Amino acid sequence: MDDKNLMENLLFTVKTTSGLFYNGTVESTTTNVRNVFDSALNKSLQMQNEIFTKMNDKGWYQTTPVEQQKITQTAQKFSQMR
Repeated sequence: MDDKNLMENLLFTVKTTSGLFYNGTVESTTTNVRNVFDSALNKSLQMQNEIFTKMNDKGWYQTTPVEQQKITQTAQKFSQMR
């Protein structure tokens, strides 16, 4: 397995884990349990960002810039839904 595949697998795993921590945070019935899940979620999101940044720097995870007009249109669309 090369470095790119390893990083892709790691990113997928961290994203999946973040989802589980999110659900744990939302579904917690006590403050202590919620705080533990919330802390784990924040750490996993930091890890996800670090992996993404390294992959992006190496050209392994390309993103497409969005035009400002599309961002504005989307924001207006959702602001009307309130």
